[in-house]
Amino acid sequence: MIANVYFGSSEQTKENLGNRINPYNGEIASQYTKCDANDAQKALGIALLASKEAAKTTIAQRCSWLLDVAIKLREAKEDIAKTITDEVGKPITYSRIEVERCIETVRLAAETMRTMHGETINTDAFASGKKTISYFSRVPCGVVVAITPFNFPLNLIAHKLAPALVAGNAVVLKPTPEAPLTAYKFVKLFIESEFAIKDALSVVYGDADVGSALVSSEIPRVISFTGSVGVGEIITKSAGIKKISLELGGNAATFIDKSADLDLAAQRCAIGAFVNSGQVCISLQRIYVHEEIYSEFASKIAEATKKLVVGSPYNEDTFMGPLVNDEAALRAMEWVQSAIKEGATPMLLPRVEGRVFYPCVMADVKEDMAIVCQEVFAPIVSLIKVKSFDEALPLMNNSPYGLQFSIFTNDLALSKRAINELDAGGIVINDMPTLRFDIQPYGGVKLSGVGREGPRFAIEEMSEIKSVIIC
Repeated sequence: MIANVYFGSSEQTKENLGNRINPYNGEIASQYTKCDANDAQKALGIALLASKEAAKTTIAQRCSWLLDVAIKLREAKEDIAKTITDEVGKPITYSRIEVERCIETVRLAAETMRTMHGETINTDAFASGKKTISYFSRVPCGVVVAITPFNFPLNLIAHKLAPALVAGNAVVLKPTPEAPLTAYKFVKLFIESEFAIKDALSVVYGDADVGSALVSSEIPRVISFTGSVGVGEIITKSAGIKKISLELGGNAATFIDKSADLDLAAQRCAIGAFVNSGQVCISLQRIYVHEEIYSEFASKIAEATKKLVVGSPYNEDTFMGPLVNDEAALRAMEWVQSAIKEGATPMLLPRVEGRVFYPCVMADVKEDMAIVCQEVFAPIVSLIKVKSFDEALPLMNNSPYGLQFSIFTNDLALSKRAINELDAGGIVINDMPTLRFDIQPYGGVKLSGVGREGPRFAIEEMSEIKSVIIC
């Protein structure tokens, strides 16, 4: 079937049918038809033609399109939230929060686009110039390829689709295989809108061959990817001359100063480390604690962690559900066992039931242990004792990642130092580094990626500047 949404061959066979297994109960949550490289090329061809027409549409139509989707998304909130929970095991309360965030992201992209503009340039500012009418404007890039992960299977799609479409581009989306139905239901709202631009949005499901075909093609001008560093490196090498936006891994850290509110710090750090079962790029992984309050803080975060409700993602009060698959649960236990062998002490008994891995606070962690050197992407947080921020600073920065860091302190001078000297794309004062608002610029330095998300900043990434001189 080739239409506004492209899912590959309409003929379903066992060979090309993919099943998504509910990570909590093991039942089939959804099915999808796998695409191949040829399907990806066909979708790109559709998008190329559509991009010409999309660029001609008015901003008013595109904004109306997004706002219509936001209205329909609110009407479908409960159904889509349950689909997220079915496919990736996110607790239902947090699935609803993700739908709400998605609505805000889509609306914000529309509202932002209404005020995006260029500038006039004073070409007679220097003696070598002369008086002209000179200005620059923003124009669509053409075709955008968007590739998204499982951990926020709705809102991370919105962070790519909404800015790209409202800027006047056409998009080919390759969503995560872990949440195909979530993507389908969201995209369907765009396709069925009365304001839709024909063929401006296509979806292809598939594995690495599909992604490779999309990225290496000469058709797209923009590649927007959220995922692992390894895949990000492959994209960088194979994309060619394109605009590339990469939101990759993280190894988020915080420093707990002796002047900090320890009750607040413990509560917020427990949430930052264990929300979404630690499957967040800015999940808190390393906590550097001033030696004078180390023992007190360790006890407080252990107590805060014990209060988190773990279990069925369908219960309203559940904070943590399952990890995404068996491999993730096995890998998490391996991280913990490795750290224990290296001398770390678990504050809570390591425990796993099926794919549900209970939150784990590791004390007595040393800087050279693997558990703090790499991204664990699991509900595990490490406590590291330091003498001062001067000791913590180089340790926090000594990571190939630089997405978000934070500091808990009531010392204004120390806050200023953290802002100026921590090497990351985002710095949070007196809260967890996992804190993100969709309106803000979001992205990292070093191996954490290039480019920024957030509707205004993504629109800039997904548009070109055209300079004009009228003599």
